[in-house]
Amino acid sequence: MSDASDTRPLRILHVFRAPLGGLFRHVLDVARGQAQRGHHVGIFCDSTTGGTRADDVFAELLATLDLGIIRVPMSRYPSAMDAKAQMSEISARARLKPDVIHCHGSKGGVYGRLPALVSPGRRYITAYTPHGGSFNYKPGGTEHKVYMAVERLLERATDMFLFESRFIAGRFEAHIGHVPRTAHRIVLNGVSEAEFEPIDHSAASFDLLYLGELRSAKGVDTLIDALSLLKTRDALTPRILIVGSGPDEAVLRALTVDRGIAAQCVFEPPGPIRKALSRAHVMVIPSRAESLPYVILEAAAAAQPLISTDVGGIKEIYGPDHRHRLIAPDEPVILADAIAAILALPEAERRAVATDLAANVRQNFRIDAMVDGVIAAYRDAMAARKLS
Repeated sequence: MSDASDTRPLRILHVFRAPLGGLFRHVLDVARGQAQRGHHVGIFCDSTTGGTRADDVFAELLATLDLGIIRVPMSRYPSAMDAKAQMSEISARARLKPDVIHCHGSKGGVYGRLPALVSPGRRYITAYTPHGGSFNYKPGGTEHKVYMAVERLLERATDMFLFESRFIAGRFEAHIGHVPRTAHRIVLNGVSEAEFEPIDHSAASFDLLYLGELRSAKGVDTLIDALSLLKTRDALTPRILIVGSGPDEAVLRALTVDRGIAAQCVFEPPGPIRKALSRAHVMVIPSRAESLPYVILEAAAAAQPLISTDVGGIKEIYGPDHRHRLIAPDEPVILADAIAAILALPEAERRAVATDLAANVRQNFRIDAMVDGVIAAYRDAMAARKLS
């Protein structure tokens, strides 16, 4: 029988869709940490997203993950492609014989948990980390109702819910109607010791930086409107580096032209975050929806001056001493005022505030605590199922 003190190596398969963004970062950190602790780890994910950056990461990681990396085509939304991807996941599961299927995001949650619905005597446990996913859809809409119905169905096939923020745990309870009826816990995302090295801005040539996906939920259009307002209202023209990719890139580029600020904006594809942070004095995250974003964690740990909206679990990163600095989303005037105010501050004052926030992150968001917390949760779920 397994129990929480069991130390035998586990066979762990992480199942998710896109090798992009914070979810991908989370899986990589957890998978690496588990492999370093002697566990046998594999990844099952989409082959059509991530580009050369994901290819390079997987090439570097392959030697570490002895259950391998399996990539098959997956669609973002429900489609005929799902059946083939699901069969591939079932085949991989049968071949690899994992002790743990750890599902990430709504699509990974389906692929990883659906077979468990019809396998009551299964010899593995299912763990599920939503990462926002379907819980970020606007309540009341058709899509939200459908996704919540799927979440209720799959709850029965989930041995352990692992919420990476108190915010998403609260969304589950609010939208499903109860706390999970199976085992659940909050294991906060974490960053490594190296990421607490402060960023050097001595060669920065931009005033502002946006780093993230280029889609509606991220609120980049609000940022563009704020920059337009600063230009017309205050005669301020801060230069901004916009690093990311996504379905709205062409629309956002056109919007900078329409608002008369294209000359201030430089768009670049995704790249290493610390390099991007060093090129701008202040990072701006104008999101409409988030879970517990790594981009904020990483920037805060590195003492990067920040402007952020008060959405999702961001207030958990800021903590009680800094939450008052968060601003409302979808408010170009408020965002413009915040940008003007932070750019007017002396560099030393901006740095002092950022350094204080970094200390809060160091205390509460450590990568070792995250990895150990996830493994402990697996052990507890295995003990509850009496798996040896």
